[in-house]
Amino acid sequence: MLTCIAIDDEKFSLDLLADNISKVPYLQLLAKCRNAMEAMTFMEQQKPDLIFLDIQMPGLSGLQFAETMTNRPMIIFITAYEKYALEGFKLDVVDYLLKPVSLERFIKACNKAKELHNLRQSYLQNAPSTVFDYIFVPVEYSQVKVSLSDIRYIEGLKDYIRIHLVSTNKPIITRMSLKNIEEKLPLQQFIRIHKSYIVAIKHITTVRKSSVYLQTLELPVSEMYKQNIVALTGNA
Repeated sequence: MLTCIAIDDEKFSLDLLADNISKVPYLQLLAKCRNAMEAMTFMEQQKPDLIFLDIQMPGLSGLQFAETMTNRPMIIFITAYEKYALEGFKLDVVDYLLKPVSLERFIKACNKAKELHNLRQSYLQNAPSTVFDYIFVPVEYSQVKVSLSDIRYIEGLKDYIRIHLVSTNKPIITRMSLKNIEEKLPLQQFIRIHKSYIVAIKHITTVRKSSVYLQTLELPVSEMYKQNIVALTGNA
């Protein structure tokens, strides 16, 4: 079940939106709000999984409201104005619907949100319950202890990997595959973004469609691993 709220300053549009939500069996409408401030007050008490959000509203617009949220829920914009689409998608929303919205198109957007929610839940549930703060890796004829908090990112180099650390500019080079070391790393702390890269989540500063940034360092996100980024950010 996905919990949601509907936000629209026009009563007719809000009632129509609520009626559409009632037709989707996996949606639970928590509240109908006439403006962003009303929604903000509600969300201090409950955080929905999904927000259906109008854009052009008095006071705080839907775009401005979305930008103010930290750890924002999934968002589907529903608006009469096509001109805001680019700004909307820059916020990594699930979908952007133009009024009047057919029930078929509405359900399609809801299905996208449901798939994204399920993917995120699966990602969290598969994380191991016991997390160690170090791993051992083979270096020459020894096993070297590496603190997980010291790992910035890991780079695959055919039969070797290079572990880039926070504490030193000299990486650790070990004869392992990226898949082998990935199995040693906790899902809560590391994410595979490419066949050649695993990144420490805490060092990611910016996420884009095809890359992530660790401060000024840009690393590519391949098509195969884009769903990992979706699961991490909660946005398609």
